[in-house]
Amino acid sequence: MSATFRTIWTTAQRDVEVIDQRQLPHAYVVVQLLTYKDADLAIRSMTVRGAPLIGATAAYGIFLAVREMIKEGHDGAFLDEAFSTLRASRPTAVNLFWALDRMRTALDNATDFLEAAWTEAGRIVEEDIETCRMIGVHGLPLIEAIAAQKNSEPVQILTHCNAGMLGCIEWGTITSPIYQAVQKGIKVHVWVDETRPRNQGANLTAYELTRHGVPHTLIVDNTGGHLMQHQMVDLVIVGTDRTTRNGDVANKIGTYLKALAAKDNNIPFYVALPSTTLDMTIKDGLKEIPIEERDQNEVKYVIGKSASGNIEPVLICPETTPAANYGFDVTPARLVSGLITERGICAASEEGILSLFPEYVQNDDLN
Repeated sequence: MSATFRTIWTTAQRDVEVIDQRQLPHAYVVVQLLTYKDADLAIRSMTVRGAPLIGATAAYGIFLAVREMIKEGHDGAFLDEAFSTLRASRPTAVNLFWALDRMRTALDNATDFLEAAWTEAGRIVEEDIETCRMIGVHGLPLIEAIAAQKNSEPVQILTHCNAGMLGCIEWGTITSPIYQAVQKGIKVHVWVDETRPRNQGANLTAYELTRHGVPHTLIVDNTGGHLMQHQMVDLVIVGTDRTTRNGDVANKIGTYLKALAAKDNNIPFYVALPSTTLDMTIKDGLKEIPIEERDQNEVKYVIGKSASGNIEPVLICPETTPAANYGFDVTPARLVSGLITERGICAASEEGILSLFPEYVQNDDLN
């Protein structure tokens, strides 16, 4: 079982196309990216979202910038501007910077800029697909072990935000072990946090679980603790946009509260992540991870499908009431049962991470 569609793809003319995730689940809309500014806008507006997909979109944004530069006769300053613009598009997800650094290296070593950019962006996409598949391979035994103890009852999994295929290219991170469990005939049921303020659980996770035929139930964000208290959750799996050297995890706002509830109820809390979301340059997530603050209207308005069939925003508070919109929070490593990566599961600690990724020792510049 693999994903039935991708979140980013290219045309015969080497244009780039993505799904406008702002329109899901009510409408399937494809957006064409023709310039690097189109890619930048797609990232900023959350037309595309999720750390791996943001990185892939930025990579193809550099390809589009190289094509523009050659076609319009710009000099190297144009490409430098493209790199700077894309680096500033979202501050928290480390995949963005990783992908851009990879594109810069590929171009620095190239004689044919256009082909080098095209090839490297394609590699980033294909590698993410295999990475997410392997996250599922390593995460599957967690579900299998619980299923073996449940006498044919479904394994109850709770998740927050969307770290499914819509945040990646195919498979997803949290959804990869779920999809592979379903493929093996294991019964699962997913509790889907709506994930305010943008409702990415309600809009995206529920959408793709529906497409894959995975039983699930939508819940408001504050329900998770109640479910855990009443033994209605066997396992919590979330994604991450940045994980520090010591295992602190930045994920969609509200993740920290789920980790606290899981800890209090002795429920395993795992983070599924590609190694590209590891930031080994920082140790203290609370102090060092930049937390994006977004437009207050994302809190004050809810976008939905009206009775007339229109997709439109609805104001849910007094118009003059101010709102704070922090995009992420940091879950300390002490609350994380383990990190599910493409190389296996490890402890949320420097020692655990280095046990799977020893190559990071070679570039150790931290005390």
